[in-house]
Amino acid sequence: MQPQSATLPEPPVSSVSPASSPERVVQFTGPRQVEVAEHVRADLPPGHLRVRTRYSGISAGTELTAYRGTNPYLTRTWDPEARLFRDGAPGIEYPVAGWGYSEVGEVVEVSSELVGTAGMPVAGDLVWGIWGHRSEGIVPAERMIGHTLPSGLEPLAGAFARVGAIAYNAVLAGDIHLGEDVTVFGQGVIGLLTTRLAQLSGARVTAVDALDGRLETARHFGAHDTLNARTDAVAERVREATGGLGADLAIEISGAYPALHEALRSVAAGGRVVASGFYQGDGIGLRLGDEFHHNRVQLICSQIGGVPPQLSNRWTVERLQRTFLRLVAEGQVDVDALVSHVVPVADAADAYVLLDERPAEALQVVLEF
Repeated sequence: MQPQSATLPEPPVSSVSPASSPERVVQFTGPRQVEVAEHVRADLPPGHLRVRTRYSGISAGTELTAYRGTNPYLTRTWDPEARLFRDGAPGIEYPVAGWGYSEVGEVVEVSSELVGTAGMPVAGDLVWGIWGHRSEGIVPAERMIGHTLPSGLEPLAGAFARVGAIAYNAVLAGDIHLGEDVTVFGQGVIGLLTTRLAQLSGARVTAVDALDGRLETARHFGAHDTLNARTDAVAERVREATGGLGADLAIEISGAYPALHEALRSVAAGGRVVASGFYQGDGIGLRLGDEFHHNRVQLICSQIGGVPPQLSNRWTVERLQRTFLRLVAEGQVDVDALVSHVVPVADAADAYVLLDERPAEALQVVLEF
């Protein structure tokens, strides 16, 4: 599977969905086992839209935890009222179907009672949202209001609404001030977007990753300096570059405990660290009795289930997503440069092997339906 250009010919727009064609769904049948299953198309219930998928972006973070079998939902149950994980029965079991969260597609059917509703997408509109790696989604209508793709954007850009919001959320949680030194750990897709958004927010950004190719891309996305996590003494180099002070803020986006520990080491006394990665298992490599304790570092969690509490009267996850796409439409963020592979859905298993085993060869991998 070779990298393909992000610039693709525009498929013709159709408002008719073939009633006889089965729905195709990407699912994990076990750890590192992927299949594309065919399901009978369901009737459209009241209050819903049917969307035919054009593209669906694969998450190289959260999604790979289900692919690899490390996701906590596979071994424990989340209690939403207590907001605790409970030991015992798993919350999800294999097969895990349609786990994507970065979809864009064409509305092909609208529930009859919704026709004419203000702000409601109509047949033929291109929309973005979350309905998973499936050839079509049946989506509650209220979730699609305001999700029509901004004018002038290529359809592929819509697949970045959610990952862009994750990066945006981390930047807002960091409370960046003009001229501050910010170190971003992890330069995958979300890390690169974080680097760009931090730079747009007025920060002087140092990008950290273990892959030189990603560090080169980070410079294109606004990094003032780059450090290789394998070969550079990151915390020491950050302090040298800041006159011995340390970074004002570090954002850790890779989900690796050693990276979170180095982020805590790299900031100034009383500095801030935003933990935005999805950390798995025990915290091996994280020593909270070291710099975190002695430098009184503020450790802040950023997770896309909500916005920073101090901003919740003005910001929502919806606003994060829409604002990010507006920045893309205005040319302030280049998402085309992040797409390394566009893969036919029939080859989905190969796409996961690539991301799992050869991450240096890929950035954003997109399934094409």
